[in-house]
Amino acid sequence: MPDNLAAVQAVFFALLLCAASVFDLRRRIIPDTLNLAIAASALLCFSPVRLWGLFIALPFLLAAVLWGGIGGGDIKLMAACGLVLGLLKGLLAATAGLSLLLFYAGIYRIVCKVRGWEAVKAFPLAPFLSAGCLLAYLITMKGWVI
Repeated sequence: MPDNLAAVQAVFFALLLCAASVFDLRRRIIPDTLNLAIAASALLCFSPVRLWGLFIALPFLLAAVLWGGIGGGDIKLMAACGLVLGLLKGLLAATAGLSLLLFYAGIYRIVCKVRGWEAVKAFPLAPFLSAGCLLAYLITMKGWVI
């Protein structure tokens, strides 16, 4: 039965992350209900050790307070994902997601410079964080050790 619960959690987690990404792309907001649903999906395969994953949101909170540019939805998204992933996989998710954002932003700015376009200054963060979270979760499902 635990394997079935893990599969159900994986499907819900992926669908909810996709929904959060679409909302962030279209409206620049991540509904609290999606973040709560992601956190609730952690109950399907709950482990008390994964509560440490809440600390994944701390760097995002500090960045928002000190420098701005990060919305509360992104912070809550990472806290909810931290409950599903745990601390170490949450760190992997955050690192992978932010690395994807940096890669995308770099390529985007180069293309804008070459084409003479004016570059957008801010990007929605949820699609990149969601990709990082899915990557970390899939690595977990495959049993790969990092």
